[in-house]
Amino acid sequence: MSTIIDNFIAPPCHAQIAILYQDEHLVLINKPAGLLSLSGKNPQNLDSVHHRLVQIFPGCTLVHRLDFGTSGQMVIARNKAINVALCQQFSERTIAKVYSALLCGHLDENEGVIDAAIAKDPALFPRMLISDIKGKPARSRYRVVERFYREGEDQRMLPVTRVELTPETGRTHQLRIHCQHLGHPILGCDLYGGRLLPGFEQTPRLMLHASELHFVHPVSLEWIAARNDSPF
Repeated sequence: MSTIIDNFIAPPCHAQIAILYQDEHLVLINKPAGLLSLSGKNPQNLDSVHHRLVQIFPGCTLVHRLDFGTSGQMVIARNKAINVALCQQFSERTIAKVYSALLCGHLDENEGVIDAAIAKDPALFPRMLISDIKGKPARSRYRVVERFYREGEDQRMLPVTRVELTPETGRTHQLRIHCQHLGHPILGCDLYGGRLLPGFEQTPRLMLHASELHFVHPVSLEWIAARNDSPF
């Protein structure tokens, strides 16, 4: 059995976590890009969303995660019972997440579905791969918001598409690898081709932002429709 070695050391993240909403049961935050969701095993990867928030909200736990390079909304449980209730909503797929992303190139279709199973492969760590044989079912929807041109490092105007992405499952790197599978990787993605477009090699971050989170408050049973606009 292959041993997976993670040599990643996260650079310092000086951006602050924005608290968008809080009550005695849960907290809604805006995670900055370049911050781990959970602390890593390496002591140099101690800084994370959980490490910062547990000092403000003792006993809080993460219900879900965002990739290191992804910014946007996360819901944090302030106790175990709320964590269980929210995790149940995630497992039953009653929580809806919507992301904003910039993709390389111009998409032909205005909307569509990407249905492609995703598998782990220790030989490619931390990358995932599309595999109908070994993969777990994964499904994402996309909708084009706008097509435009953006100036690259070499002053050429390059085609970019802003899309709204809605994952129906929650596989690791799902949106990033699905967009690559579509033929239009996310701008700034170092794992799935988003930095290969000539002129965009130095894109400062992964252009993926968790912009909407829709769920039922576990205690009040109120429908929460939280929105946080993309910073790009």
